[in-house]
Amino acid sequence: MPPGAILERVTESATHADALRNHERDYDALAERLARRGQRAETVVQAVGRFAVAVPSWALGTGGTRFGRFPGPGEPRTLAEKLADVAVVHRLTGAAPRVSLHIPWDEPDDVAALRALAAELGLGFDAVNSNTFQDQPGQPLSYKLGSLSHPDAAVRRQAVEHHRHVIEVGQVLGADAITVWLADGSNYPGQMSLRQSFDRVLDCLRDVYAALPAGWRLFTEHKPYEPAFYATVVQDWGSSLLLAQALGERAQCLVDLGHHLPNTNIELVVARLLGAGKLGGFHFNDSKYGDDDLTAGSIKPYGLFLIFHELVLAERERLAGFRPAYMIDQSHNIKDPIEDLLQTVDQLQLAYAKAQLVDHAALTEYQESGDVLLAERALKDAFETDARPLVAEARRRAGAALDPVLAFRASGYRARVAAQRSGGGYVPPQSL
Repeated sequence: MPPGAILERVTESATHADALRNHERDYDALAERLARRGQRAETVVQAVGRFAVAVPSWALGTGGTRFGRFPGPGEPRTLAEKLADVAVVHRLTGAAPRVSLHIPWDEPDDVAALRALAAELGLGFDAVNSNTFQDQPGQPLSYKLGSLSHPDAAVRRQAVEHHRHVIEVGQVLGADAITVWLADGSNYPGQMSLRQSFDRVLDCLRDVYAALPAGWRLFTEHKPYEPAFYATVVQDWGSSLLLAQALGERAQCLVDLGHHLPNTNIELVVARLLGAGKLGGFHFNDSKYGDDDLTAGSIKPYGLFLIFHELVLAERERLAGFRPAYMIDQSHNIKDPIEDLLQTVDQLQLAYAKAQLVDHAALTEYQESGDVLLAERALKDAFETDARPLVAEARRRAGAALDPVLAFRASGYRARVAAQRSGGGYVPPQSL
């Protein structure tokens, strides 16, 4: 089923006609309420219509843990089938026009042909992702004791060459950034030099940075633990910031929402990186304990809203260098992968819409006058507004679905591809 055809049978149904009438009533009622608050629904709808997030190539199959995996029907067996599934996510949400490719998990045989196929599906490519946290078949040297921080210079050279290769592939795809997440670290005191390991990473990243094509950016990504459980080389946003500042103007920090210790104030991390001019992008997901890779907004919706509040502030201020790359990074262990992606895009659109509803003039006044309660309430008023009609209207205008998950289920897409893709063959990567 072509992605453009997935909504045809849905939009023609009587159920859709009823849903559209109900949506119009809900939207009109909300627009009237917002007008009484001095806000224009149209402004928010237009902003949501501009929001876009990339889908990672590894997220279209069922995820898993070291304890096991429970595959579902119709999982994509090839990179072409993954692109077809991403196109469905974009068709239903109007907000997922790009793919973030992981190499070597999704190394294309013909890079130019893959780019052409993506274009036929209405897709482009976002940041490409390297992988030196696993040994690959035929790899001469092992990353068991690290990659860019490895004490053996030959291992470090191999890792640098891998990153150069990823950049070359990304350049043909039309990408303009590379994301570098390193598993380098130690499980025991004394296993590695805490200072020298960081210095080696910086020296290697200088070589990678020097290989960037014109207009490209390099994103450094931090994570406090896993698979290293004593000391991770790039364990926090401060370490990531030190690397980005040392590398140069085109190096920035990427924030994965799951790559923080419990109860970390991530919106404060975002604010600090914005202030330093080094916020490069996000990997969106949600978590309760660690790098859980759950559906965005499923555990901490208010925290997600507060992050978007900082991002909208940067937009409003036209902060110099503010050009964040947004991407989803989650593991669909028990939900249908496409439905989970649809749900996450919806939650991101919703959090973004709510952040647009903050009365910034009032908030500033309360902050400056020291009115703690009303300052907090200015944020809560926006967060507690049911902004779903605004998001649905933005999708309707983009030719997408009012309710992407219900539209996907009504389309029969999963059953159709399950029949076409029988025989399996999908081997998922280990989620980290």
